[in-house]
Amino acid sequence: MKRTVFVASLLALGITAAIAQSDVVEQRQGLMKQMAAQTRPIGGMLRGQEPFDLAKVQAGLKVFADNSQKAATLFPENTKGVGDTEALPSIWENKAKFDAAMTKFNQDAKTALASITDEASFKAEMPKVMQSCGACHNEFRKKSS
Repeated sequence: MKRTVFVASLLALGITAAIAQSDVVEQRQGLMKQMAAQTRPIGGMLRGQEPFDLAKVQAGLKVFADNSQKAATLFPENTKGVGDTEALPSIWENKAKFDAAMTKFNQDAKTALASITDEASFKAEMPKVMQSCGACHNEFRKKSS
């Protein structure tokens, strides 16, 4: 009887840990999707396909700054390989470099948020933010087919 209770307890603990891991993965994927949604209109503005809209740019940069700070904590070692994710093992193999890339993206977004006041400053500053975002994708995210 004690053995059955012990085994059941271990199984429950394992299930709880698996649920916690998938919650972290879902949280970070949610944050990344929110950031991706902001890149569409901002990218359109950079390419001249959408009119410049300072309010949209500021809202997008706020999402970038907030979410990059939150997401940086959502890559614990126990989530490596968990779930259907585009995160590459290089995140955990070179965690310091990944953390530095997330910090740079966060800082670039905050700098742009403080300095973009019109279309000219947008065109000067926003490419730096997008380059920072893309640099992380190039090294730490699976390429889409």
